Amino acid sequence: MQSLKHHFLLAMPHLDDPNFKGTLTYICDHDDNGTMGVVVNRPMELTLDALLEQLELDASECLQRDLPVHYGGPVHKDRGFILHRGSNLPWDSSLQVADDLALTTSMDILKAIAEGRGPEDFIVCLGCTAWQAGQLEDELKQNTWLTVEGDASILFDVHSEQRLNAAAGILGVDLNLMTREAGHS
Repeated sequence: MQSLKHHFLLAMPHLDDPNFKGTLTYICDHDDNGTMGVVVNRPMELTLDALLEQLELDASECLQRDLPVHYGGPVHKDRGFILHRGSNLPWDSSLQVADDLALTTSMDILKAIAEGRGPEDFIVCLGCTAWQAGQLEDELKQNTWLTVEGDASILFDVHSEQRLNAAAGILGVDLNLMTREAGHS
């Protein structure tokens, strides 16, 4: 199977797992060892300002401090994952996902965001998603997910709650019209 890195996973309507029901997941890494991503359409009650305050970082220079922190997935729920436009080069622990997208997990990016010198476009997530080798491929065979190539404009220019439908729109699919029953042939 081709790599799903830089792809969206769209939860099918029949997926009832509370961790993934109605989610849009952005895949950051997919290889023979497994798959890792972040859910990008579940804003939490927690704001970036409150998170930075908990971390004892002064957010007075942060222009985006009212942004919601997102539920990124059920794995490592106590860790921050920052999906952002740009390069992984200036950050201590970062993965280049696509030409213009990186995922960073180090504190230095949060300090830079608090000081108003971080990336302009970013999504802060608590937790991530992870599948063992072959697990996601099995779920795809069971029609649990739709996949489509990732699109930075959906991540950063579309409101969180509208991202799933926007990604489905790339495929010409209206998830609201799909049955909750999966078909297999």
